[in-house]
Amino acid sequence: MDSQMKQGLFSIVGLLVLCAALVAGISVWLGGGTTPGDAVVSDNQSETFELEAPLVPEALEDYDVDISNRMNPIAVLETNKGVIEIELYDDAMPITAGNFMKLINEGFYDGIKFHRVMDGFMIQGGDPITKTDEVGRYGTGGPGYAIPDEHIAGEKLTNVRGTISMANSGPDSGGSQFFINLVDNTNLDFDKPPLQSKHPVFGRVISGMDVVDTIAATETGPTNLPLEDIVIETATIRE
Repeated sequence: MDSQMKQGLFSIVGLLVLCAALVAGISVWLGGGTTPGDAVVSDNQSETFELEAPLVPEALEDYDVDISNRMNPIAVLETNKGVIEIELYDDAMPITAGNFMKLINEGFYDGIKFHRVMDGFMIQGGDPITKTDEVGRYGTGGPGYAIPDEHIAGEKLTNVRGTISMANSGPDSGGSQFFINLVDNTNLDFDKPPLQSKHPVFGRVISGMDVVDTIAATETGPTNLPLEDIVIETATIRE
């Protein structure tokens, strides 16, 4: 091969390398330099984890909540996905928090499933019918009575990420069903627009929000019922 031909070949190879570099650079600029499957370590983690999809900004935020009142009881929900600990606002919401504690102490929640999981919204449980195989009735059960709504304004009594709130079918219809907010759902507050849904907040997750997020990521069917059972194996109160 003569020198002129070699020089031409090198020029073509160099041009191809330059094009590849430009394409890669544009891809990084458009995608932020992170692609699905990259290992990422956040500032407060000591180990890596694999991403199945790029994280949205909200998912990168730390969940760091302090106990608001050391005198408040802690509900400990031991699920088949891990342990969730919730400070119950007994000081501010004695009726709603008190009812939840009563049911826990009676063993009501042991064996109950999370029957409604909506990623990006909330996870819901507390229906005793989920202890049975009557799947068509899931979401319709309760303790056999209803409690009055505690609609109290307060900085911590709002449906934000990590709070536990009462599920209901209308005014003063709460009983045993509850949900944990996955994101800020302040539109569910009694004193905020659109004033259509009113769900009293009575506590907040202080440990195990990663477990809540794991439950939220569970694959569900057409009725938002998890395809695998997500069970509260035992529920206890730690004073």
